[in-house]
Amino acid sequence: MHAVVVGGGIGGLSAAAGLHRIGWTVTVLEQAEEFGDVGAGISLWPNALRCLDELGVDLGDHLAPQREGGFRNKNGRWVTRFDAAAFERLHGRPLGAIHRKDLIAALKNAVPAESLKTGAEVTEVHEDGRVRFTGGELQADLVVAADGIHSAVRRALFPDHPAPVYSGSTAFRGVTKFPGARLGTSFDRGTEIGVLPLTGDDVYWFVSYATEPGSPPDDLRSKVETWHDPIPALVDATPREAVLHHDLYYLATPLKTYVRGRIALLGDAAHAMPPFLGQGGCQAIEDATVLAYELSTKDTKQALHAYDEQRRPRSQKVVRESVRMGKLTSQLANPVAIRIRTALLKALPAKATVYIGREITGWRPPRLPRPVPPRTP
Repeated sequence: MHAVVVGGGIGGLSAAAGLHRIGWTVTVLEQAEEFGDVGAGISLWPNALRCLDELGVDLGDHLAPQREGGFRNKNGRWVTRFDAAAFERLHGRPLGAIHRKDLIAALKNAVPAESLKTGAEVTEVHEDGRVRFTGGELQADLVVAADGIHSAVRRALFPDHPAPVYSGSTAFRGVTKFPGARLGTSFDRGTEIGVLPLTGDDVYWFVSYATEPGSPPDDLRSKVETWHDPIPALVDATPREAVLHHDLYYLATPLKTYVRGRIALLGDAAHAMPPFLGQGGCQAIEDATVLAYELSTKDTKQALHAYDEQRRPRSQKVVRESVRMGKLTSQLANPVAIRIRTALLKALPAKATVYIGREITGWRPPRLPRPVPPRTP
C-alpha cells in the first residue's frame, strides 16, 4: 500500500512515520527546498509524547522536561506554582519542550530517506488518490493532506468552507541562549508571555497580545521593558532577524468531515487552532497515530471512516477549548475580571494545577504494531 503525504511539517512527518511503521510505502511531498520548521520551540504534552513512542520517534536528549515553574503577574510575583512532580506522577510523562528543528529531525529519522521529496509543490489532488506535483505524478492508495492552516487541499475539497479567521491576538516568538531560565507564564491586560527552557541552555519565549489583525508590529522591546526579569533580557538576547511575528488564525467553522474519497485531512489542515493550550502540534501527532492504527486494522475505506469518527469530535473540542482559554488568559483585558482570575489562581493549590486540562493531556493512543526484528542467520 502506498500513501502520499502532502506537507513535511510536524503533522505530515508524524503521519509518514506512522504509516511506515505499519508497513506502508510513503512519499512525503514538501514544497520547500529543505525540511525544517520555524526557529521556535514547541511544548509536548504527555498525550503527544505517548504518541511519539507509538510512532517509533526517538527524541534522544533533545526533550527538556519542565521541572518547575508556574504563573506570574507582570511584576514577577508568583500567582500559583506548577507541581511538576505531581504532574509526572499523574501522567507518567512530564510536560516537555523541544526546539522545532530537533522535533522535525527526529521525525525525519523515523522515515526512510528515499520517502522524502523536497521542492515538490502539489498542484492537484484527486479523490481517487492521484497527485500531481512539480516533478511528476503519483497514484496512491491514500493521500494525507497535512499542508497547514491555509491548506490548498482543503480548499480544493471544500471550496465553500469558510477560511480561517483571526483569533484576536498576534504573537512574537524566539529562541536564545539564557542559562538558568525557568518555565513560566506571565499575564497582564490582554497580554501573555511564556518562557520554556530547552536543552543546551536554549530558551524558547513568546509574547502574545490582543490587537487588530495586520497591525504594524510594535517595538517589541518597548512592549516588554516594564515586565519582570528575565523577559526583557530574553528579547534583548535574541537577534532581531531571529524574532518571528505572526497574527494568530484558526479554523473557526468546523469541518463536517476530515475525509473525502482516499484523502484524509490531518493537523492544521483539518482543525487549525490558536496556541493558547499548546496543543496544535500535539493534536496533529495524535491524528497521525490514530490514522496509522486504523489503517493497520481495517481496509482503507473503513479506516478513514474510523479516523474521522474518532478525530473530528476530539480535535474540534480542543479547538473550542483553545479559543476559550485565550479569552480567559492572554486576551482578558477587563480589570475586574483580571482580579477575579488572579484570586482564583492564588486559591488553587499547586497540586491541583496538574488536573487542569487532564481530559486533553491524559489522552492515550492506541498501540501500533511493533516492527518485526530481522532474523539472525
